[in-house]
Amino acid sequence: MQITKLPHSNIFIETKDAKILIDPGTYGSDEKTKKIWAKATHVFVTHKHADHFDAETISKIIQKGTPIYATRETATFYPKTKFSIIKEGAEIKIGGTVVRAVKAVHGYNPFLKGEKEVHEGIGFFVESEGKRVYHTGDTICFENDYKCDVLFLPANNHGVCMGPFEAALFAKETGASIVVVMHCESEKFPTDVEKVKKEFDNAKLNWKFLSAGETIEV
Repeated sequence: MQITKLPHSNIFIETKDAKILIDPGTYGSDEKTKKIWAKATHVFVTHKHADHFDAETISKIIQKGTPIYATRETATFYPKTKFSIIKEGAEIKIGGTVVRAVKAVHGYNPFLKGEKEVHEGIGFFVESEGKRVYHTGDTICFENDYKCDVLFLPANNHGVCMGPFEAALFAKETGASIVVVMHCESEKFPTDVEKVKKEFDNAKLNWKFLSAGETIEV
């Protein structure tokens, strides 16, 4: 399985069966990123915020008929986009690859009052070739028994996601052998990189800040 980290919370996973694009948001406007988006056979969206789904660009780039999976709240927010509705617990089987929608709890602060508040956020597990990749989506810390090999999670805090301390604890519980920090491009809700490094080192995690376009194999 090959995983390419793209801007913000956007990742691209290539398995023997599929090319899976998760959270192609508005930070992915460069041509290199768009070329990768165009390869997608399946698109998955964690929640309705534009930094996780650039509806206008995606509609122009992906091949006709490419399924886009998202919650009903996300689909309602983008009425011009055709979605396949999923919710927590749903599984999508693509040959030997399985994508499972799991719990996420998007945080709240007054900047998100009204239509920007997220009531239906989800994360995704992608399982293939004996490996499991977990994309948490935007979430605060919550009790779970999720285990994975590779973890992508935010640590930017500001009430909308986990902060560095709880993100480190959350990551430790998953048993991930590789932890990748995402959701770092937001200027309104910036990530305290030095704090993340300190907390993740204290938790003895094998953590990475991957550059946009950087690829790992698992």
